[in-house]
Amino acid sequence: MTQFTVTVVDTTGKQNYIFSSNRLRENIGASFLLSQATKEWVEETLVKLEVPKKCQEEAIETSELNAELIYAAGGNALIVFKSRETAVRFTHILSKRVLEEAAGVNLLVAHADFDWQRENLHLIVESLKKNDIERQKYERIPSVPLLGLGVTASCNSTQLPAVDRSDEYVNYGGEEETDSYLISTETKQKLQAVKEANQKLQKFFAEVVDQNIYQFPYRTDHLGRSKGESSYAAIVHADGNGMGKRFQKCGKDAQNNRDYIHRMRKFSKSVDQAGINALKAVASILTKSIQEGKVVGKIGEFNLNAKYYLPFRPLVYGGDDITFVCEGRLGLELAALFLKKFEEQTVADGKPLTACAGVCIVKTHYPFARAYEMSEDLCKEAKKFVKDERKKYGVDYFSAIDWHLAASGLIGSVSEIRKREYQIPTNDKPWNLAMRPVRLQNNNSEWRTWEGFTQVVKEFKEGKDWKERQNKVMALREVLRKGSIDATKEFLLAYKLPQLPLFTESSGQREQLSTDGWLSGECGYFDAIEAMDFYIGLGD
Repeated sequence: MTQFTVTVVDTTGKQNYIFSSNRLRENIGASFLLSQATKEWVEETLVKLEVPKKCQEEAIETSELNAELIYAAGGNALIVFKSRETAVRFTHILSKRVLEEAAGVNLLVAHADFDWQRENLHLIVESLKKNDIERQKYERIPSVPLLGLGVTASCNSTQLPAVDRSDEYVNYGGEEETDSYLISTETKQKLQAVKEANQKLQKFFAEVVDQNIYQFPYRTDHLGRSKGESSYAAIVHADGNGMGKRFQKCGKDAQNNRDYIHRMRKFSKSVDQAGINALKAVASILTKSIQEGKVVGKIGEFNLNAKYYLPFRPLVYGGDDITFVCEGRLGLELAALFLKKFEEQTVADGKPLTACAGVCIVKTHYPFARAYEMSEDLCKEAKKFVKDERKKYGVDYFSAIDWHLAASGLIGSVSEIRKREYQIPTNDKPWNLAMRPVRLQNNNSEWRTWEGFTQVVKEFKEGKDWKERQNKVMALREVLRKGSIDATKEFLLAYKLPQLPLFTESSGQREQLSTDGWLSGECGYFDAIEAMDFYIGLGD
């Protein structure tokens, strides 16, 4: 009988830890520390337990080592130890390091003893995740730190007692910083991590981003805003479809415990690499577009010691959970481009990848935490759209994208904003000015597609009947607000137009849309008009 201990490491409150601050630099450091705590520090802790890094994936049932790392990625880790005692020592060492070097990161750890030869490791791990880890998330009592005495000052970001000022930690990028503010221990550690975070990012993207020309920005001000013309940033959050079930099935199909470890490790690594490869493809196309002049002159550029800031910055990457920020007018295009490139990746289970993305475009200095929260909600709206369409038509998963353009601010949830600003009351059911969310790919029957949307945007901007005729486009927008097909036809007659811009050839309802502007209570043109000033295409 061979008794081992399996340990699940997870975290809670990730979004709050990373995006609680409105300063991009602190978000960068927080994301890096969270990644370190559940990957690099896990590996380094195993080294302290006499498991060399190069040997951490050796089969535990045949080796003399104390542990075997199954995977460590995406904010969680799975390890098998020779004994419960070793698993507890591992937890002590890792927890202490997190407390000392990444204050604010909340680790969750669960252990289970099992018989390697008789018990099913897959079932044990799923039970740990479902019962122990989830229970810890819901039952966890949040810490209530001493916020300070009457003589203490507070950190601008966390409201915890300040221990230092930011001056010493904000000049890693070489740019001049003018703001100086009070920081807590948590914020200080985030700022200290920024330099190493950027080095890691540059290393990941070295093959597609020339460090002698481009540098990833540390501030939203350096994403490419055009002063006096446009000053918007886009926060993009993407998440894979059905990945949890695929991980479960991958483990369920294993023939034995060794096969389970092999499958889970291989699938985890392939998904992790898929997200990074998709981001690399986005960065490659963006730099190429800049070199070809498709972006230069359309967005601002910031010179830094003969280098340019790239108007794109990954924040959370690896796996199927991705968040990046970019210049506001590139947000929609880069989000769609990421989804396309993600679909092109192959993973260990051999099934196609799809994902959903939420894009929130806000003023550059708008509170970052609120904008991220909206992008996450928009991603959920896109996932709900996919779920409803799958159920309605019995189709497989597909990629979808949703967005919101907050020119003045965000008041309320996505559903509240849509109901307040994009619904027109009728005697039957409300008509929707917004066509979003939209499918990424065209399925030859659905008109609500990314291709159809971008085609209409381009026609409004470049078509012979619409180019440089802003008043005509704005007049159409006001006509659409009436929620009347007759009003649309009167508009076409008044401006002597045969039709509105056509959707893609494969859209079966394109003719009706081009004459009515509406189809089954959904408007096909309002979103395109609204997005005209927030969309820069990068060509093919």
